[in-house]
Amino acid sequence: MSLEAITSEFQKRAASTAPLGASLKMILDDNIVFIDGKGDVNVVSNQDLEADCTITTSLATFMALQSGDLNPMAAVMNGDVTIEGDMMVAMQLQNLI
Repeated sequence: MSLEAITSEFQKRAASTAPLGASLKMILDDNIVFIDGKGDVNVVSNQDLEADCTITTSLATFMALQSGDLNPMAAVMNGDVTIEGDMMVAMQLQNLI
């Protein structure tokens, strides 16, 4: 799946989800998906900005998480996903995947 496709999917889901109340950056290999949920709506872009929470993983791991083939908690425990910053924001990501 391309970065454009991933970003588009996040934009669709973010539009129908309540604002996160925070910012979230996902680093998928060398690609960035940034969600600014501090306003009235979630805004998704590919900007590399400072975020309240940063989640780093590979594109392959992200795809496995999205398809349900990989449990998010197991991915974190195995070190396949790293989370920096506000863990509560990271937990809200499930609403967008």
